[in-house]
Amino acid sequence: MKIASTFRAALVAIAAVAGFSTSAMADGGFVTLTIYKAGWIIGGSGGSGVLNFRGRSYALSTGGLDYGLVFGGSKTVLRGRVSNINRPSDVAGVYGAAGAGLAVGRGARAIVLTNQKGAVLELTGHQVGLMANADLSGLAITMR
Repeated sequence: MKIASTFRAALVAIAAVAGFSTSAMADGGFVTLTIYKAGWIIGGSGGSGVLNFRGRSYALSTGGLDYGLVFGGSKTVLRGRVSNINRPSDVAGVYGAAGAGLAVGRGARAIVLTNQKGAVLELTGHQVGLMANADLSGLAITMR
């Protein structure tokens, strides 16, 4: 009986260490996204980008919808870090955000987004165009 409980405790310890080392192995990379956005009440966005991860480049596509106060059109270029990924496909997914902004001409942008797989995008960049928004938006990133 004592051997069975010792064996069970050892299995629990091994499982805990294996789970910890899996999350500790999560890696990061760098992302560049170019997103075009336009709308009137309901807006849409689309674009492309590149993920640099473990010395390789992966093409990305973006698309999304905005709902709320959306007016105008813009081009946004974002660059930054992606963290908490184990493979390139972890970047793919749906990212949601609520926000407000106004861009007339050129403006700065910064955003932190998380998808359902736990990938975290920390992006900064600039937006060019005429865009006013106070909306809920979703951004889907897919691997090409």
